[in-house]
Amino acid sequence: MNITKTLDAKGLTCPMPIVKTKKAMDTLNSGEILEVLTTDKGALSDIPAWVKSGGHTILEQKTEEETLYFYIQKA
Repeated sequence: MNITKTLDAKGLTCPMPIVKTKKAMDTLNSGEILEVLTTDKGALSDIPAWVKSGGHTILEQKTEEETLYFYIQKA
């Protein structure tokens, strides 16, 4: 996977991870990939819902220790 940009939103609580994800996605071109790192458990439902509403795609989602990783491809 060719990651274009990484957003470290660890330690932030709702709604900041999604706000920062949206701002980071706005800087990408179609087809580019954003890696989002967060510790906010609310992101497990918030980010997939936001991705779907924007027409983007989650290529991979994983959890390592306390950190959630999302790999989002821009529509």
